[in-house]
Amino acid sequence: MGYFSLDIKKAKGTSDTTQSDHIERKIIPKNADPTRTHLNRMLVEYPDGVHGRDEAIAHRLNTAGIKRKITHDQVRVVRMVLSGTHEDMMNIQEKGKLDEWCSDSIQWLQATFGKDNVVAAHLHMDEKTPHIHAAVVPIVTGERRKAKKEQTDGKRKYRKKTNSVLLCADDLFNRQTLIAYHDNYARVMAKYGLQRGVRGSEARHTTTMQYYRDLKKKNETLETETRLLQEKKAEAQEELNR
Repeated sequence: MGYFSLDIKKAKGTSDTTQSDHIERKIIPKNADPTRTHLNRMLVEYPDGVHGRDEAIAHRLNTAGIKRKITHDQVRVVRMVLSGTHEDMMNIQEKGKLDEWCSDSIQWLQATFGKDNVVAAHLHMDEKTPHIHAAVVPIVTGERRKAKKEQTDGKRKYRKKTNSVLLCADDLFNRQTLIAYHDNYARVMAKYGLQRGVRGSEARHTTTMQYYRDLKKKNETLETETRLLQEKKAEAQEELNR
């Protein structure tokens, strides 16, 4: 039984253009096979008049009804990568169940974070292992309880806020919720023979940056081995010439 991967990263700043260019293949990374890029596809349709992942993020922020000003250091989108161990994902594909896996994953995302908050999702088929890049705008609606700094009678005092629409990644993505997300997604993935990994595991989807680091390390090792072989060849040639 293999493992699924659910990689979650918060992204700050007014734009996530670099990531969007990678996901939408405006720039083809070296770890992608250009002959297979046409197999990539969108799994979430954009609203009318919205073109591209960046616009979809901005559209959600602008139309959600957020009253408070969004500061430059707030998390505007959460990047999520969903996949599994290579052998198991290839097995899912070979059995013709990849579309079903995609559908179940998108349904889980929308049920967990809200359909309107899942603003983009792309299936990548041109890298080693099939995987989904999803973009979640962390908007919450309802009464949020915010702790004041002072405490009263040994208990933390809370100030209730009125029902409102808030951009708050901390409410949706914290230690407790992340554990729950992995547990819940595990139940969805069980039908595909994928289970969650050990809690606290460092296993992650291989990012483009990590790919380049690994590639550089392999090239350096290859160059060293080539140099050593050339030196041995030269030494052997000298022995023959004596």
